[in-house]
Amino acid sequence: MPQFQQFPMPDTAEGLTEAEILTWHVKPGDAVKVNQIIVEIETAKAAVELPCPWDGVVTELLAEIGQTVEVGVPIITIDTDPSGTAAPPAPPVVAEPATNGTTSGKIGEEMPGGRIATLVGYGPRAGAAKRRPRKDAAPVAVAAPVAPVTPAPVAPVAAPAVPVAQPGGYVPLAKPPVRKLAKDLGVDLRALTGSGANGVITREDVEQAVAAPVTAPATVDSGSRERRVPIKGVRKATAQAMVDSAFTAPHVTEFLTIDVTPMMELRARLKTSPAFRDVKVTPLAFAAKAVLLAVKRTPDVNATWDAAANEIVYKDYVHLGIAAATPRGLVVPKVRDADRMSLRELAVALDGLATTARDGKTSPADMMGGTFTITNVGVFGVDTGTPIINPGESAILALGAIRDMPWVVDGQVVPRKVCQLALSFDHRVVDGQQGSQFLADVGALLSDPGLAMTY
Repeated sequence: MPQFQQFPMPDTAEGLTEAEILTWHVKPGDAVKVNQIIVEIETAKAAVELPCPWDGVVTELLAEIGQTVEVGVPIITIDTDPSGTAAPPAPPVVAEPATNGTTSGKIGEEMPGGRIATLVGYGPRAGAAKRRPRKDAAPVAVAAPVAPVTPAPVAPVAAPAVPVAQPGGYVPLAKPPVRKLAKDLGVDLRALTGSGANGVITREDVEQAVAAPVTAPATVDSGSRERRVPIKGVRKATAQAMVDSAFTAPHVTEFLTIDVTPMMELRARLKTSPAFRDVKVTPLAFAAKAVLLAVKRTPDVNATWDAAANEIVYKDYVHLGIAAATPRGLVVPKVRDADRMSLRELAVALDGLATTARDGKTSPADMMGGTFTITNVGVFGVDTGTPIINPGESAILALGAIRDMPWVVDGQVVPRKVCQLALSFDHRVVDGQQGSQFLADVGALLSDPGLAMTY
């Protein structure tokens, strides 16, 4: 007898409440294996590929591409016993959060201590007598349909399409996400005619019902010169983070124009060095190294204001964030423990980080826990700006474009490579003297890389 399992949208990073379906890698009727990638989703932090937690056959996709689904809402139904010969499977175990020091493994594998790896965290220890029932929560597994099973191959009956009886005798067909949408928008499903297969009410049917009363007459040009894009995913998260930061931390921004000709000359020499021959050393790599050296003299820019504990947290490490523009919006992946890296290691890390970000493959974990950020507006030909501090940090440096400009050297006006820097800092944590000293140190190191020997 078929055994249907529903896979709910997981919380792929701490605190996420929803995610958007980007791409399905399976369709109804496909056989799937444990750990096989079945769907790619976009959270408020990044695009994430989700593996399948069971072996079986896909019976229905419960969410469409482009649909935003709340955490905990089922997105796919899988028949884990399509042949009808296996014993009924146990209900899926809700994953426990992973803890520091835990060794990860593939889904379904037994880990040290007898625990079974699940999508996030680990399940119960092997040999447990029974799982304690959860209160006030419906089981994830759903019963097979009551209708008899036809031996010939037929399209599977989707368990979630079986609706709850409603007053009046008529039972409209709709998936759980569509029912929730209708409830939130105040739409009576019994008044709609489904446009989906077998009369199933779709998300579009509900949205059209909401829009119908306010639709402009057909003779009116209602938007041929306008385009509306829903605010969601990375854009939504970025907007909220910037608003929170701008109206929480008192920003101060200082500017410095510097001659980086010596830095560019050193960069040219490094290209001929065997150690750097296959490494892409950019001005951003030099700026990152200068920041890491300057932090040692002004650790306040690497601290955090903890309002809940009424404390300033000073950190003896630097997780360096690099603001990156991607097709999905602005993301800030981190180089972990960047302060321990040499210039070569830093250059390699930055190159890999940029490639991953452009491909939209930066994981949520790689965008959390930063301590200082650099935004390279110079790649767009911009001289400088007033960057907004990332939430949880105390400073951000903007690196402007490097231009050939007249500069006074030993009383003579000569052409030099000139760049502008802008430092925004949280005035609750960083005083003006500290911010000015830090910016001056970064500028000095880029103007004369030899000063690094004295730090």
